[in-house]
This record gives sequence, C-alpha cells and structure tokens, in this order.
Amino acid sequence: MSPSLLDPAPQATIALLQSSSLTTLVQQEIERAILVGEFTPGTKLTEAAIADRLGVSRGPVREAFRMLEEAGLLRNEKNRGVFVRDIPIDEAVEIFDLRAAMDELVGRQLARSITTAQLKEVRALVDQMEKAVKSGDTRHYHLLNLQFHDRLVEMAGNRKLTAIYRKLIKELSLFRRLNLADGALLPISAGEHRSIVTAIASGNAEAAGRALFDHVMESKERTITNHLARQPRDNPAPKVLPEKPTRKSRHA
Repeated sequence: MSPSLLDPAPQATIALLQSSSLTTLVQQEIERAILVGEFTPGTKLTEAAIADRLGVSRGPVREAFRMLEEAGLLRNEKNRGVFVRDIPIDEAVEIFDLRAAMDELVGRQLARSITTAQLKEVRALVDQMEKAVKSGDTRHYHLLNLQFHDRLVEMAGNRKLTAIYRKLIKELSLFRRLNLADGALLPISAGEHRSIVTAIASGNAEAAGRALFDHVMESKERTITNHLARQPRDNPAPKVLPEKPTRKSRHA
C-alpha cells in the first residue's frame, strides 16, 4: 500500500523538495543579478533585503549565499556580512590562461564534429551580436557573447569541461563586462567571433583552435589594460603580470 500524503515522511520529503527548488531559484536569480551587473563587486548583500526583493523567507537566501560562495561569486566575511566577490587581477589572468587552453580544445573538437544545424545556430548568434554593435547595445552584446561561448563549449560534448568552464566564466563576468563597456571595442570583438565561426566551419582543427585561443588572449590583454587604466596614478607600480603566451612559443 502506497503511503498517504498525510503521512509525516512524504510531507517531509515534499517540504524538502520545495525548499530545495526554491533555494535553486533564489540562487539563480542572485547569480543572474551578479552576471548582468546589477550587483557589482564589493556590494554587500543581506538576507533580509534579498528575501524581501524575491518574496521568500530568509532560509533559501541563506542557503543560496552558501552555494554562491562555493561557486566563487560571493565571499562571507566574519562579523561583516556577505559581499559580491571582487577577483584580483592576478587570479583573473590565471583564469584567462586556463580558459584559453580549454577554448583551444573546444575549437579543435568542433572543427571535426560540428553539425550544419549547430553552425547555423552560432552564425545566428554572431548576426545578433553584429546587430547589437550597430545599435550600441553593450548589455545585449555582453549577454550574446556569454551565450556564444557557452554554446560552443556545450556543443563540444565534454560535460566535465563544460561544468568547469562555466564556473570560470562566472568568476570572470565582471572583467568581461568592463572589456566590452567601451563601444569602440565591440566591432573588434564581433569580428573575432565571426572569424572563430569561419575557422570552425573550415574543418581545420589547428585554425579553429588557434582562433579561439587568440581570442581569449586578446581578451586577457584588454583586461590587463583596463585594470591598469583604472588604478590611481599615485599607486605603486603593480606586480608584473605573466607575459602573454604566443603560438610560436607553445608549439616550438
């Protein structure tokens, strides 16, 4: 005989599932707000304010904070509270280097395996990116940029790589937004994405891997330039950052 919904055990299970689902929704909403720039690095988040904003109790918010801290998007400072994390430039550079290697692998794989339907999809994304450039819509361009790279990684079919990649991209979200905040850079970025698709479509694994690798390294250089430009003039000279790898040195 199946248990009744009035039995304590099923009720507890349903409550747990509801709580878990609500926590996930709260986590996703806070994460979205961080990734689109509504909550900028250094912003203090309080359980009460987030709970009121989302119309939920503090429990799911507290658990969402914990999960987002594990994901590297929030930091919890004892006796001070929870803040949106600000990634140091040296850590960002390390992530870019790792991402470049992962993207190169993705490019090589897709040059061998991408389907006609998948090519059509990513070309359509680049078309939308170019329209965003013409209209000067940097926010929409940023979201399309994230979607473009996420889909390429997903299409490569390596689930473990996809999971690791997405975590890294979330941590780099602020830097990437700052890189694209200057409208003059949008046409350059869009052109790089068009070249990536062309290289993948050619079926040349070396060319596709190189196009994605170089794109990430260019983004890394823009990140370093933007970071240095934002530093006060009277600050001491920043620590020397790792030299930009070149294709020659990597394959010598």
